Amino acid sequence: MSGAGRFAELAAAVGASVPAGSGPGSAALTVDDPERMHGFGVEVGRRLGAGDLVLLTGDLGAGKTTFTRGLGEGLGVRGPVTSPTFVLARTHPSLVGGAPLVHVDAYRLGSALELDDLDIDFDHSVVVVEWGAGLIEALAESWLSITIDRPHGAGEGAGDGAADGAGGEADSADDPDEGVEPIEPRQVALIAVGGRWA
Repeated sequence: MSGAGRFAELAAAVGASVPAGSGPGSAALTVDDPERMHGFGVEVGRRLGAGDLVLLTGDLGAGKTTFTRGLGEGLGVRGPVTSPTFVLARTHPSLVGGAPLVHVDAYRLGSALELDDLDIDFDHSVVVVEWGAGLIEALAESWLSITIDRPHGAGEGAGDGAADGAGGEADSADDPDEGVEPIEPRQVALIAVGGRWA
């Protein structure tokens, strides 16, 4: 399926709705907990194929890596899927004859040229780029933008930082509840950019 129909199918599969006043290439949903974030990723992954690019945006601890783990499961790739913070990009080959997943952390990259220097095979892979806003626009004409917004009112570190590869472990010797983070719903926005999705 291509065009607006493809995005509408994806939005329906993940239970997203079109916000009032937005166009057909925009949808939103609430994800209640890390398990559902993982499941959301699985559903998105089942609908992706070679040449698809996902721009993943969200604060530390928002659930980006949890989502990408699910996406990898949905694609049927070799894991484990972990944050590629220090290696910049990690490739997970398919176990089912599909496209590999290339997971990119662009946080330390300063320009689209540096991202291009990673020599990613965009045409034959499913590529997920974290922290890539302002960079991928120069390299691609079409992508699926997923923004995960976590609450900020519960104090520093609220979210699933440990599951997202961004937080430290609790020091159980000092205080067994120290570092335990509340499970709070995430607001997720999906936007289709370019002819592949919109």
